Amino acid sequence: MAAPEALNWSVENCTIARAMAIIGERWTLVVLREIFSGIRRFDDMRKRTGIPRQVLAARLAMLVERGVLRREPYREPGARLRHEYRLTEMGLELWPVLVAVLAWGDRYLADPEGSALTAVHRDCGAEVRVALRCAAGHEVARSRDVVPRPGPGARRRT
Repeated sequence: MAAPEALNWSVENCTIARAMAIIGERWTLVVLREIFSGIRRFDDMRKRTGIPRQVLAARLAMLVERGVLRREPYREPGARLRHEYRLTEMGLELWPVLVAVLAWGDRYLADPEGSALTAVHRDCGAEVRVALRCAAGHEVARSRDVVPRPGPGARRRT
């Protein structure tokens, strides 16, 4: 059997690996789920998720540093200045990733009564799904119909 062609190409500059360096940590997608759900304050996130305080602080700081979130100041009457977390444009573009993870989890990991979360279209209320489309506009129905190929930044292994 011949070796796979992919072995001839370096993965040093792989954007999947770079993306996973930001979103691949255990709690990061949970933090993003909370912010997409409207939970933007540290204490609310910590209570709702059970993420340890230091872990949550580190995740939020990293997401701000990497440009996925931004901090917005607020002050409750009589309290010290605090910050809530808002999605940047870069962060908003992660929504399809979360919807895809949600769909996969619903299919394979949901409780018998169903998922605890649903993503719906704000205008009509219908459930939102992620679909694969090629650049020519064809919907790709099966994952096996997608083939990875070296991209414009690919480098041959030396």
